[in-house]
Amino acid sequence: MLANNPVILEITGFNSNLLGKEPIVDLPPAVTADDMFERPLAFGSYNYEESKQDMKDIGRAKEGEVVFRQAKLHDRDVMKSFVPIQEPSGMVVGIVLDKEPMMAVIEEQRINLIMISIILLVIVVFCIYWLSDLLIRPIRSILWKVNEVSFGRFDNSIEVNRKDELGQLAQRVNAMSKNLGVYMNKLKLAFEENRSMKEYLESFINQTTDAIHVVDLDGRITQVNRAFEQLFEYSADEALGNMLSLVPDHLIAEEQQTMEWLNSGKLLPARETIRVTKSGEWISVSVTTSPIRDKNGAIRAIASITRDMTSRNKMEELLRRSEKLTTVGQLAAGVAHEIRNPLTTLRGFLQLQLETSKFNSRHVDIMLSELDRINLIVGEFLILAKPQATRFEEKDVRFIFGDVISLLDSQAHLCDIVFETDFSTDSCLISCEENQLKQVFINVIKNAIEAMPQGGVIQVEIKRGRSGHVLVSITDEGIGIPEDIIPKLGDPFFTGKDTGTGLGIMVSQRIIQSHYGTMDIVSKVNVGTKVTISLPLLMEGHGDL
Repeated sequence: MLANNPVILEITGFNSNLLGKEPIVDLPPAVTADDMFERPLAFGSYNYEESKQDMKDIGRAKEGEVVFRQAKLHDRDVMKSFVPIQEPSGMVVGIVLDKEPMMAVIEEQRINLIMISIILLVIVVFCIYWLSDLLIRPIRSILWKVNEVSFGRFDNSIEVNRKDELGQLAQRVNAMSKNLGVYMNKLKLAFEENRSMKEYLESFINQTTDAIHVVDLDGRITQVNRAFEQLFEYSADEALGNMLSLVPDHLIAEEQQTMEWLNSGKLLPARETIRVTKSGEWISVSVTTSPIRDKNGAIRAIASITRDMTSRNKMEELLRRSEKLTTVGQLAAGVAHEIRNPLTTLRGFLQLQLETSKFNSRHVDIMLSELDRINLIVGEFLILAKPQATRFEEKDVRFIFGDVISLLDSQAHLCDIVFETDFSTDSCLISCEENQLKQVFINVIKNAIEAMPQGGVIQVEIKRGRSGHVLVSITDEGIGIPEDIIPKLGDPFFTGKDTGTGLGIMVSQRIIQSHYGTMDIVSKVNVGTKVTISLPLLMEGHGDL
């Protein structure tokens, strides 16, 4: 072994059963085979001694442990090892190896192993790259298709030649691309329709002559059209994002009430009111206000369409003046005709008395009666034709009618007529001119009294209607009015009474119209007549108008 392995410097056999009595270096080695088991140094040489450390290592080897350690002996790095022998018991073989050639061999082996590892690594990397390319190729096709879809190109499809999961994924991507293409075409059509509709609506909003503006829930303007800029004198830059004072101070409470009604879901009709321009000018307008809701039904903004009513009001005023002149002309002709008859009577009786030179009291009574008739006609004509200075005040219609009943109660008793009243317990406040309404109620009740020469009951009912109006109903049990005459009531000097002038109903209708109310007459011959007057209730929280 020593001859064939120059790395092995020394082999020594130790009989561990005999060690410990004398130092190893002083023990002679065995000469013959029989001496091997009788001497501590059984065979071999012991030139690379380290007595104390070797004794410890031999003792560990004796216990069955293989011991290795490095040392520097005789100017040489060596590797010492102690290997226990099973048979014969107690024998330990010590081997000393030259470390330098051994390390050279190990280094050579290491280099060889590294080269082999590098070659194997290159082969493995190449194989992995080839396999990954084989596996990623369908994924690369799918990625290409996804990029095509991301750029809006849906026509090209992936060629699917696999049946595995990647092939199924490629099929799904092709199906997804096809569906996306269909959806994109629909979206393009919808977008074009929306764009066309938006352009149409913007053109309509900007070209309409009505001022349109939209405010958010905080009152800031978010959109206006050109008509708004022209009507209110604010530019779009001045209006957008700001809260403009378009409502006069005395109408702010009414506007707040309108906003509350809109928030509660109430639909409001167009209303005529006043607005203020940038220069402070008040203009008469008609305003239509509507809520703008989101998809959940919540109100997000308020849209207002404002129409300038100045020109229309001027035209209506001209029409009213023209109508008034026509009416006055008709009245003048009627008054002249009506007055001519009693004047003819007066002239005849006066001429008769002059010719006979006699005083006839009966003729005087007739002449006085005719003079009273002339005075009545002229008085009612003046009431209708003469402008009246009116001041509307806040009054309860129940109290006004109570005063009228108190005034006419004595006359009703003389005619054997009884009043039956049914007044609402709720407040019936209206904005009115009290004396004018009393005149209307007196005219209607007098007509009812005159229609019941035999007496009877006049029923008066006052209640609140559903549309913000108070209803005043006066029902008699009189002779009634023929159905063909009812539409003609209110015409100048048209009357069904022998001593009437026809001006009472006409004056009453004009007064009710000036109070923004209506008068409705329903009658049946020999049954009675019902007159219903509707007047707008005063909004709560508002003062005199």
